[in-house]
Amino acid sequence: MAEENSLHYTSYTPQEQHNMNRDEVIDFLFQHLDEYGDARADISKCMDYALSEAEGKGGAVLVARENDRVVGALILNNTGMSGYIPENILVYVAVDSSQRGKGVGKRLVELATETVSGSIALHVEPQNPARHLYEKMGFTNKYLEYRLQR
Repeated sequence: MAEENSLHYTSYTPQEQHNMNRDEVIDFLFQHLDEYGDARADISKCMDYALSEAEGKGGAVLVARENDRVVGALILNNTGMSGYIPENILVYVAVDSSQRGKGVGKRLVELATETVSGSIALHVEPQNPARHLYEKMGFTNKYLEYRLQR
């Protein structure tokens, strides 16, 4: 666990997930992802994947707390691949609006990069202000993404 001022950061992995209130973190992400979020059930599935000990799965869930209240959260999934696909994908990161601009999101992403080995991919909409943080941290945009929705 990392600690900065009154902020406490905790990393949960498939091997270390004791004392984690999963519903609290899922609810936080659902509420604070704003227009960039997904259904609560999808966030829950992503967390299940990150905390799974099954072969080819895993990842990490990072939580920032201030005075025992969640103020930031991140979910990172392992892809089970390497080389042609990054080993990890940063799926969700959200910060309470009262904490934005104070470095909470940056610290969560830094801790995520320290928690896993290999490359990390993420998807971000062009209008999302967090895009600038990712660019400052060294993430690059090499591809356009296209999806066939079914």
